[in-house]
Amino acid sequence: MAAVRKDSDGRILRKGEYVRSSDGRIAYDYTDPLGRRRTIYSRDLIKLREKEDEIKRDQLDGLDVYVRGQATLNTAYDRYISTKVNLRGSTIKGYAYSYEHYVRNTFGNKKLADIKYSDVLQFYLYLLKECNLALGTLDSIHCVIHPTLQLAVRDDIIRKNPSDGVIAEISKSSGKNKGIRHALTKDEQTAFMTYVSDHPIYNEWWPLLVVLLGTGMRIGECLGLTWNDVNFDTNLISVNHSIAYYKHPETDVSGLWIHKPKTEAGIRHIPMLEVVKIALQMIKDKQEEQDITSPVLEGMTGFLFLNRFGNVMSPQSVNRAIKRIIASYNHEEELDAKCEKREPLMLPDFSCHHLRHTFATRLCNSCTNQKVIQYVMGHKCVTTTFDIYAEATEDKNKEVFELLSDQLQGMF
Repeated sequence: MAAVRKDSDGRILRKGEYVRSSDGRIAYDYTDPLGRRRTIYSRDLIKLREKEDEIKRDQLDGLDVYVRGQATLNTAYDRYISTKVNLRGSTIKGYAYSYEHYVRNTFGNKKLADIKYSDVLQFYLYLLKECNLALGTLDSIHCVIHPTLQLAVRDDIIRKNPSDGVIAEISKSSGKNKGIRHALTKDEQTAFMTYVSDHPIYNEWWPLLVVLLGTGMRIGECLGLTWNDVNFDTNLISVNHSIAYYKHPETDVSGLWIHKPKTEAGIRHIPMLEVVKIALQMIKDKQEEQDITSPVLEGMTGFLFLNRFGNVMSPQSVNRAIKRIIASYNHEEELDAKCEKREPLMLPDFSCHHLRHTFATRLCNSCTNQKVIQYVMGHKCVTTTFDIYAEATEDKNKEVFELLSDQLQGMF
């Protein structure tokens, strides 16, 4: 029978434990996940056994201590993104932009084992305060970092996700609003559209802008419309696909590609306002008069919105046009206001996506049926509509309280 090993205090040592004769420290030998012999030391048996328990727990949980200690966030992200084979190309492009632009060369170099909750919190605060990012942009970055770390948890590389709850903490402490999209006011919308319709050059954009402001479609959904999606008899527009510019994951070719709408709820039918019907008819008449032939894109043809070269318009070209129109309008409005001795009505800087917000705000202010609003906007959840788009205006607040005043008259 083997002799029982004890420490200097007479305590029986476990298997793998022994007292080093050279310095009297207690040692523990074990085999790591790579089959290598490792040894830890301590002069306190209790502290040594705490370390032993942690090692055993790691091994029981399947944690690869070596990988956990060496892998960086960049390594984990590259592995995560390689698993997302079913994501749309535009989504992959958005993920890549967020990560490569803000994380790869900074926080991404940090080892997974070293990332703590406070590290993620400080990094996000740095992006907000030093880089002056909007909370919505930060949320996009978090939507890449969080699942990357979550995959590391599921792979048993780390035990907990250090980014859990960080965005909630940021939202409470930063004082910035998440998700609020500012729509054009009624006066701004009227001034913008009147300027476009009366302008000798920019009036060619009027039909497209009317469709965007009159349907609330996402720009990719709108530019992807074909004549098969427009029914003048039922006055309905079918939204069943979208286009976006990105590098195709299979062909590695950059260009405009067709994909399904952002969510399954994005597949819908939008009723045509009379002004939208007029705008669409104008486009159809022009194409027929000029015998314009639509290009073929991934087997689809008959596109409504074509550029001067006869190709399908890209979202970027629409945004560039809006910027030019705003600059031209503001320049002329400032001069006219000085001549007429009045305050100018200047247009804010906005993109085509703000036209969707503008439509949604008008819809929310005029419709009380939440399911109708949800369906028309193509949202999976109705709370998305009201959290993002339902921006109450001062005029609407006054209108509601004037109505309430009339109803309560004589009750006090």
